[in-house]
Amino acid sequence: MTVETDVAAVSTPPEQRVLLSNSTWETYERLLAENVESLGTRFAYDEGMLEIMIVSAGHESPNRTLAVLVELVGAELRKDVHPAGSVTLKRKDLEKGFEPDSCFYFRNVERMRKKDEIDLASDPPPDLVIEVDITRSSLDRFRIFGAVGVPEVWRYDGEQVLMYLLDQAVYTESSGECRAATSHGGTSESVRRAKPAPKEVRMGGRRARMGTAISVLNSYPPSSLFHKDTRGCRTPISDR
Repeated sequence: MTVETDVAAVSTPPEQRVLLSNSTWETYERLLAENVESLGTRFAYDEGMLEIMIVSAGHESPNRTLAVLVELVGAELRKDVHPAGSVTLKRKDLEKGFEPDSCFYFRNVERMRKKDEIDLASDPPPDLVIEVDITRSSLDRFRIFGAVGVPEVWRYDGEQVLMYLLDQAVYTESSGECRAATSHGGTSESVRRAKPAPKEVRMGGRRARMGTAISVLNSYPPSSLFHKDTRGCRTPISDR
């Protein structure tokens, strides 16, 4: 087993990470079982690569801000929302697993609300995952999200929130407008960028500017709160 430590993460408060290569699925599940009460620890697994992340208040603060905003938008649109938090999500057959910072269901709400545990082999994935990644993960988590079918990811990098939609197994940055995405590289093989630039939620000093964030999210709630019309544009459910 090879151990790789993220030196930048050690010196940066929000997250500390350790990446283990050549790890077995059994090791991943054992660590999950041993740390079930450790709320500040997140595990991600992708075909032998195991990332252990310890988060601090600098990580959780923007996570909670975004999670609260999603629930506020759901209430504004009178849409039932089930927050599933940082529940463990895994698929043994795919050798992939992760614990999101926050995740939400907008469909299958009643079904998922009754679940104490989520089994992705039979249960649907969350409709939205929030990912706080200030110190830059060494593991390509978009590969995991895409493999299990998470349709939308909001990612906060310490300066802005970027919104990604799953399109034919690839995540595309969303502009919130009805324009075709054009590929021009990306942050990883699992992500391609789209023009124009996505709407951003600025969080100066890692603290949300609440007025700006609420304004943006009221005009651009999660795409799962929308339906697609025949032209592919997103239209609020309340406008149907």
